[in-house]
Amino acid sequence: MYDREPIWLVLKNYLWGAVGAVILSIIFSGLFSSFFSGYISNSEIQTQIDAIIIAPFIEEITKGIFLLITISDKRFDNITDGIVYGGAIGLGFGMTENFLYFISYSSSIEQWISVVLIRTFFSAVMHCIATASLGAFLSYAKLKAGLYRYLLPPAGLTTAIVIHLVWNFSVSSLYTAVFGIIFIVFSLMVFSAVFALSISSEKKIIHSQLFDEAKEGLIPLEHITILNSSRRNSKGWVDEKIRKLYIKAATTLAFRKMQFQNSAGLKKAFYEKDIELYRKYIRHLLNGKEAEQNET
Repeated sequence: MYDREPIWLVLKNYLWGAVGAVILSIIFSGLFSSFFSGYISNSEIQTQIDAIIIAPFIEEITKGIFLLITISDKRFDNITDGIVYGGAIGLGFGMTENFLYFISYSSSIEQWISVVLIRTFFSAVMHCIATASLGAFLSYAKLKAGLYRYLLPPAGLTTAIVIHLVWNFSVSSLYTAVFGIIFIVFSLMVFSAVFALSISSEKKIIHSQLFDEAKEGLIPLEHITILNSSRRNSKGWVDEKIRKLYIKAATTLAFRKMQFQNSAGLKKAFYEKDIELYRKYIRHLLNGKEAEQNET
């Protein structure tokens, strides 16, 4: 990631998944289950409906509520962060759900071990992938203009629900469990490819947006290739006292410019003001160090 987010915010999303989303899911799943039970007399069918239809629908919505709030912040600026925050919520939810399963499962020790292994290595991963996928869609929608901004969020929620539904359906029977494992492995491969593309997109944004700043003399031209590569973490290319501050400011400037181009109204005015603030800050960082060197 080229624009690292605060650990406290990642943890905040994780805790929502582990506590808030779980509590809401239990409440609303219970309400929906009670409603359907009034029309269904077969307990096995009711169990299937709870696991395959109600759980994916309710859980992905409750996980996504806080994710939507996080991404709605004006300072949220790239797809990778949406994936990370969504993944954090999913892992938090999976952790709590697994714990509840582990302490309540009362069959044989062999079956308990099987449940622990499957839920640890696959169910938690499923929750992570599902909500991270929603995060990717929500983030992309925020960075796009026009109809995409309204179509992508429901498409993301549908994708998350389908991933969840397919997994729950596959593990509802011993005959389809292998298919579920294959599905999660395949989903993880696709998810990894999307994450890699997102990182690559960040690099292109940083390069294209900062190139104009270099032409205007704000940033040295040679810094552009450094700022969008792993070389940014090495010492020597800029004064070490300002390196981390400079990286953060330049990266944020690049994303603010991209957001400015894809926004309108009050948001556009906010980003325009933020762009000027970051330009002044970068100028202060670089010129301040040059002044110190000239004095010595």
